[in-house]
Amino acid sequence: AGSRVNVDISNFTLPSITVSVGTTVVWTNRDGAAHTSTADSGKWRSGLLSTGESFSYTFTEKGSFSYHCEPHPSMKGTITVS
Repeated sequence: AGSRVNVDISNFTLPSITVSVGTTVVWTNRDGAAHTSTADSGKWRSGLLSTGESFSYTFTEKGSFSYHCEPHPSMKGTITVS
């Protein structure tokens, strides 16, 4: 089984992190506004997450995956999988 990494969405930021293949990333919205975790490529899309809601995605291949928040396009991050 792979590992799990928790990522907080807060202060209108989406973190950039590095994980290993097989890791499940769990995004939790800690902000007062609704946000998404949406891959630029369309590989994953959380839908709107209200405060306290979470979304998870398991990364099964190496690469660099850019993502953003749909309602707030200035919020961007990258998941690097090695």
